[in-house]
Amino acid sequence: MQISDYRFRPKLIPTIATLIVLPILINLGMWQAGKAEKKQALQTMYDQRGKGPVIQIGSQPLDPDTIRFSKVIARGNYEPAYQILLDNQIYQGRAGYQVITPLRIEGSGMHVLVYRGWVPTGNDRRDLPQIKTPQGIVEVTGYAHIPSNKFFELEQPENSITGWQNVWQNLDMGRYEKAVSFAVQPIAILMETSKPESSYVQDWPRPDARIGVNRGYAIQWYAMSVALVVIYLVTNIKKLSQEEKNESAN
Repeated sequence: MQISDYRFRPKLIPTIATLIVLPILINLGMWQAGKAEKKQALQTMYDQRGKGPVIQIGSQPLDPDTIRFSKVIARGNYEPAYQILLDNQIYQGRAGYQVITPLRIEGSGMHVLVYRGWVPTGNDRRDLPQIKTPQGIVEVTGYAHIPSNKFFELEQPENSITGWQNVWQNLDMGRYEKAVSFAVQPIAILMETSKPESSYVQDWPRPDARIGVNRGYAIQWYAMSVALVVIYLVTNIKKLSQEEKNESAN
């Protein structure tokens, strides 16, 4: 193809490579942009539901989709025998655990898992932190949370001595329900406390955390797509020599 004094004569291998790589770059950009849009939608839902009425968690199973991010309150007593520690939880560059304890709803057999906060690991990871749990009836307030089910981990056998493995890599609600003999709400509570003397860090991430990173990656992938097209065109468009112009004219 010839335009004025320039001719577009694409070579086979660069053309094939461009046709393969270009869709990949565009899809990567769309993937990161989609993640950013999803985070923004979740943040909007979080802001709206957080301003709504406080929902009392009782004995009836809740619909996680309709209660997610809502402010909730539950009253009952903790059962630390079925408490778990989520491993590899990083806070301000330091490794630790998230403490998750089931709360037995007052007057029922229903339980709800409560994220009580983050605690650091000790000098020896074989020595687990000593978790103090309030006795008697307590009132817990916080936000309704749906634990993610998108993770991969190797199967971990239960402790053969106690029959309960309290250090988990992820909170798998299905696995937890199978491991206990009581009913569990399909949501958890991200506990909220105003007590400055609390030994647990309750700094819960926002749904739109790192959204700027996703948007930055999207722009980066799109820019690489544009650059690839420009490089392809520049390397395949040649200016005609005077001899080639004469041949063309004839």
